[in-house]
This record gives sequence, C-alpha cells and structure tokens, in this order.
Amino acid sequence: MTTVFEHIAAARAQGDLSPLVAAIPYAAFLGLSCAVVDDDLITTMRYDPRLVGNPALPALHGGTLGALLESAAAFKLLWAAESAVLPKTITLTIEYLRPARPVDTRARATITRHGRRVATVRVEAYQDDPGNPVATANVHFLVKREA
Repeated sequence: MTTVFEHIAAARAQGDLSPLVAAIPYAAFLGLSCAVVDDDLITTMRYDPRLVGNPALPALHGGTLGALLESAAAFKLLWAAESAVLPKTITLTIEYLRPARPVDTRARATITRHGRRVATVRVEAYQDDPGNPVATANVHFLVKREA
C-alpha cells in the first residue's frame, strides 16, 4: 500500500501530480486533474452532468466549486512544500462571483503566506478567461507537524 507521502514524493520526482490526485477518491469523483503550466499548478474539474446544481440555468453546484477551490489550494501546498506534512484546513472563505456554466472549470492557487504553523492560499476558479473568475477563495491551513 502506497502512502500519500510516497505519492507526493513520486509526483515531485516525476513532475506529475496525477498519481496523487488519482489516489484521492473525492478528487476522482469530481474529475480533478492537475498540470503544471508556465511554472504554475492548474487544477481542472472536468464537466460532468452530476456536477450541475441548478438545471434551470444550468450552473455548476456551489459545493463542487468549493471542493475545486479547496483541493487546488491543498494541491498547491503539497506541490510546493518542502516537508511531508498534510495540510489541514482551518478556514475556507469562498466568494461566488457568477454562475459557473456547465463546462470544464480550472483553478489557480497562490501561496500568500507560508509560516511554520499556518499557510494561507488564495485561489481563483475560472472557465474560459483566467481574468474573469467564477469564484475565489482564501484558505488557511495548519501545516505544523503534530508532536
């Protein structure tokens, strides 16, 4: 049985987060994938009809957008971190800016602060235009090793 830390180490060595993402059942359910684009980690949630929350518009469910944002933030920390500590979410604040159409949605995360105990990550989810996000999030993670 491969541990998450072994998946992280392999992902860094190969420059590919696919095995790590595939090892997380919820990420697989959401259809998440990660790719490094221009030295930036982009997390993509492939469109699936199961992800629609409002069929009248139609629009993606806010919970799936929130999961994309939180996952993208965690993947960014795992990708960039020098230690093998799993980040634990302290707070997640989401701003829904507009309905997300039923298409693939991407998220780009930026680590705004990485201290010894807490890391802060800002995430933007977009569809066609990275400059026109459908939702943003600010996530605080506990990153300190527990004794």
